Amino acid sequence: MKNKPEKTNVMRILDQKKIPYQVKTYPHGDEAVDGAQVARLLGQDPRSVYKTLVTQGASRQYYVFDIPVEAELDLKKAARAVGEKSVAMLHVKELLPLTGYVRGGCSPVGMKKSFFTTFHREAETLEQIAVSAGKIGVQVVLEPKALVRLVGGQFADVVKEQES
Repeated sequence: MKNKPEKTNVMRILDQKKIPYQVKTYPHGDEAVDGAQVARLLGQDPRSVYKTLVTQGASRQYYVFDIPVEAELDLKKAARAVGEKSVAMLHVKELLPLTGYVRGGCSPVGMKKSFFTTFHREAETLEQIAVSAGKIGVQVVLEPKALVRLVGGQFADVVKEQES
């Protein structure tokens, strides 16, 4: 097991922009690992580990949403947040050609093209969040406001209410 993972594009972009981050790795096979399991493997609060989801709006534009791993994207709230009539999840087979990332390794940083990105508003209240470093098994932990500035995104309420 290597101590230090090889640099990903995400890490190179963060280095270039002088945005501080920590690298966290977790054991995995070739398949994507469930986000809640990733949080457990990293020993982190699942509310601070974010998954990156890609959607397409009614206008055919693509949008990226980053939400806590245990949360579910509320498609109506998501559409409102980006000014669309509706948004739908991108089919998994379209992810790699569109973003350059595979399921489980999708990061809001360094996609093939820049897409408007929305982080769930809770991220704004956290000191740090973890997002994929662009590769299954590797995460970067960084300040959410720096991440939003980097991708030119926004914070908004985009997850379904949790049943208590």
